[in-house]
Formats: sequence, structure tokens, C-alpha cells
Amino acid sequence: MGTSAQVTLDSRTAAKVEAEALVSYVFESEKEGKAVEGAIAELDQAAGGALAKLAAAGELTGKMLEFTLVHFAPGIAAQRIVLVGAGKREKFGTAELRRLASAAVRYLKSRSVKRLAFLAREGQRSAEAAQAVTEGLILGNFDGDKYRTDKKNPPLESVALVGFEPAAQSGIERGRIIAESQNFTRELGNEPSNLLTPRLLAERAEAMAREAGLAIEILDEKRIEALKMGALMGVARGSVEPPRMIVITYTPEKSSPGAPVLGFVGKAVTFDTGGISIKPSNDMEKMKFDMAGGAAMLGTMRALARLKPVVKVIAVIPATENMPGGRAQKPGDVQIAMSGKSIEVINTDAEGRLILSDGLAYARQLGATHLVDAATLTGAIVVALGNVNSGVFGTDSAFTERVLASARRAGEKMWHMPLDDDYRDLIKSTIADIQNVGSGRGAGAISAAWFLREFTGDTPWVHLDIAGTAWLDDAKPWAGKGGTGVAVRTLVDLAMSFNGRG
Repeated sequence: MGTSAQVTLDSRTAAKVEAEALVSYVFESEKEGKAVEGAIAELDQAAGGALAKLAAAGELTGKMLEFTLVHFAPGIAAQRIVLVGAGKREKFGTAELRRLASAAVRYLKSRSVKRLAFLAREGQRSAEAAQAVTEGLILGNFDGDKYRTDKKNPPLESVALVGFEPAAQSGIERGRIIAESQNFTRELGNEPSNLLTPRLLAERAEAMAREAGLAIEILDEKRIEALKMGALMGVARGSVEPPRMIVITYTPEKSSPGAPVLGFVGKAVTFDTGGISIKPSNDMEKMKFDMAGGAAMLGTMRALARLKPVVKVIAVIPATENMPGGRAQKPGDVQIAMSGKSIEVINTDAEGRLILSDGLAYARQLGATHLVDAATLTGAIVVALGNVNSGVFGTDSAFTERVLASARRAGEKMWHMPLDDDYRDLIKSTIADIQNVGSGRGAGAISAAWFLREFTGDTPWVHLDIAGTAWLDDAKPWAGKGGTGVAVRTLVDLAMSFNGRG
């Protein structure tokens, strides 16, 4: 899973650290040779001016993620110096630092480097910076090659962080926990659907919860039926694989009556054919990751069990397949959700919102005072935002801003989408309370969010549509193809910053 690399602080000067590679970064500068300054200038002095010569020759441009490799520099104990372009200094922050560290690991893994050192730059030596670097290193060390017999690149084994403050140790620990949990989410997202059915996902969740010391309850199809979760059962009917409702609870050591409770609800359709409204065959194999929202909640709970926020958190994950079997629901059917609302099913491929409706209602019943759901919900959000930003919808402006602030701190790009009352008419049904898709072709992501809003009552609620950001179709310098684990860092930050008063 790429989580075994040991990350430690090293108090020695960079030139004296023995490693297969010493990594640092340089900024773009309008002045020739200006890239060699601060910590890089000190390194250059130890190397006899070798780096300054590269800069003078125009080989150290500082352009984002441009790599310069120097072998066996005199006066440097490391076998290689790797200088990574960091772009413009004024645009550089922890998000860029995290991505840069990931890219450096992937660059060096392809060269079979197992031991490296990472040199901090001036202004980026704090615990926060160490957390970002550690997250980047561990995320970059992940390879989705679990089922390959010819694994290409050996995993990174150890990293020494050089030039950081002593207090940075806490950032290393926090970064390791969060990144390993995000990789746990990525691994689940990559699993083929025959090896991660709803029952198998529940087993993986139970194993994680037991190891982490979290309370867990798995509702089988009989309990789901008994709780009258008709929307979830309607989706599940077409598959021979029975559904599961996974409920994981983190309870802080000190909790007071009336304290807020975060409810995290994640869509987990372990394979989505579209049902009777079947999808085209092109790219259907990717629908194994239609459980990415549920996987994000599992990764988040794994991290929170170790980081121990002061707020209680309940994760509710409805899990099912969406298949076109003989018992499958059909367009025009009416399902009665747990909340009692009747739903006209216009399109069986709009199934995620159906199972989330029961998940949201159940989270409220369990006592959640603030709700966040994450789901690979609509193709419309991909049309609107591409694969860069996740869509954010919310009913409470203050709570929505808290989620967006957490996303900014976590380095996950999210964009606030509208949820005006005018859009409500899109989901009006002539025979039921609501229908599961909007009328007309426009505002598909918004009508889906409005559908979910119907099941949140007056509870502050935020919806994350991660359809465009949960999966990478092509490898990037900082990440391989496959699941991204998006939303884990944001939700962890939200819970950790959520005090006992809400």
C-alpha cells in the first residue's frame, strides 16, 4: 500500500546526511542564478559551487515540478541531489509542498531509490510543513499495483527530514496517520468489484474498526428492511449480492450532553451498471470506484481514531450494487424512503442519491447534528468543474464555510455551488413527493443535491460531489492512475477543528 516508509527528523546539516538522494526545491526567479539562495546556497557552498554553475547555465529554472539531478556532488554525503522546481514563491504553500514531495518520491522510485533525505527551505520548517511533506511522501509512495505480479518500482523505505524545527515531529506523526488513511481509501477505490462486494466492503470496514478501536455495526438486508429503508433496498433488489449499511462511531473520551455530533455519510455502490437504465459499455469498468465516497468515510474514521478529536463522529455508509436483474427496480417505480418520503424513480442510474437518502435519514436518527456526505454522484459536476475541483453544496452558510476552510487547509480544491430554492421545482413529481432526476437537461448536479437536501431537514448539511476528483484516468507526476482518496484530508481537518460547541 506504500505506507511503510519511515519518516524521521535528522538534525545534521544536509551535506552530511547519507542517503541515496537528497531532495530540495528551488523557486522561479526573474534574476539569473537567483534560484541558489538560502538553504540551497548553503548546500551549494558545501558542493563547491556546483549548483550555482547549473543555475548560471540556465538549468535551474524553478519551473513547477521540473527536476534537476546531480550525481555524486563533491562534499555531499548523499549519492544524488535532486532539486525540484517549486514555481513562483508567492504562490507556494503547503498544498504545493505536499504535491512536490509526492512528485519527488515518484521520480526517484522509478530510479530504484529507497532511502532519501528531504531538505526544508526557509519559511517551511514548521510542524505544518513537516505534515505536508510527510503526507506527500507517503501518498507518492502508493502504487495501485496490488494484483500485478511484476511490480515495477520498489517502495520507498526511509526518509530523513532535514532542516526542520524540533517541533516538526508532531507534524510528521499527524501527516503519517492522515496519508496512510488516504492510501487506505485509495486502495479500496482500486479494488475490483468481484473482490469488494457490499459484504466484503463491510468485512474490510469491520477489520479496520476493530484494529482502530472504533465501534461498528453492520446492518444486513433484514435489518435494512426492518428499518424501512426502501430507497436503499430498491437499488439493491437487482443484485444477488445483498446490501449492507455500515455504521462506525468514534466517541471522544470526554463528551458532554448536547454536544454536536458530526455525521459523515458516504455513497458505496461497489459496482454501478446503471441498472435497467444501463450505462454504455465504454468505461463501465471504472464503475468499481462508485464507492469512493464510502471509502473516504472509512479512511477518515481510521485517521480520527488515532488523532482523537474532541467531537463525536458517526460514519454511515450504505453499500450495494446496482444491477439489472429480474427483480431490479424499473423506471416509473415508486420507492418509500426511510424518512417516509415517496420517490418516483425516473432513471435507475441515479441510484446514489437514493441510497444516500436513507443514509442521511439514519445518520440523523442516530443523533448527528451536522451532516457531510461525499459521493461520486453526477456526471454533471464533471461537466461543470472537470477533474480539478469537487463540488460543494450546503444549506447552512457558516457550516459550509467551515468545510471549505478545511478543504483549503488540507490542500483539496473544492468549489461552492448554488442551491437556490428556484431549483427545487426540478425534482417535482406528478405521482410522488419527489423524483430522482431533474426535469430537463440542465443543472444535473444541483438537482441531485436538492434531492439529498429533502432528507436533511433542518440539520446543517454539506454535500461533496466528488465524481470528477475521486479517480485519475491518467498518471500525474505526483500520483498514479486510480483512486485519489479525495475528501479524507478535508474531513479529518473538519473533525479536528470542530470543538465541543460546534
